[in-house]
Amino acid sequence: MAVQRKSKQRGISFIGLVFVGSLLAMTGVVAAQVFPTFLEYQSITRAVNKAREGQTVAEARMIFDKVAQVDDIKSISGKDIEVTKEGDKVVVSFAYEREIHLAGPAYLTLKYAGRSK
Repeated sequence: MAVQRKSKQRGISFIGLVFVGSLLAMTGVVAAQVFPTFLEYQSITRAVNKAREGQTVAEARMIFDKVAQVDDIKSISGKDIEVTKEGDKVVVSFAYEREIHLAGPAYLTLKYAGRSK
C-alpha cells in the first residue's frame, strides 16, 4: 500500500490576514485625510492663476479672496500670497503647511507651494 504524502499548505495565516488588513485600513485612513488637502491645493492653484489677472497687489489679493470664498479655501488668504512682477507679467506665489494628526504625538506634515503660470 502506497502512502500519499500531503502537499504543503499554502496561503496566509489568520495573524497574517489581520496584519495585512490593519495595514490596509491605516493606509486608507491616512489617504482619506490627505486627499482633501490635495483637492484644496488644486483649488488654491486655480485661484492663484485667476489672481494673476490683477494689475496691482491689492487687486490680485482681492481676486484671490473672492475665488477663495467661492471655492471654500481655508488654508490661506489673500494676505498670505506673494505678488511680484517678472518683466511685464504679474506672478502670484504661495506656500503653506497642513498638519494631520495620526496618533499620540505623531503628525503628518504636508508642505504645499506653487506659483501662477
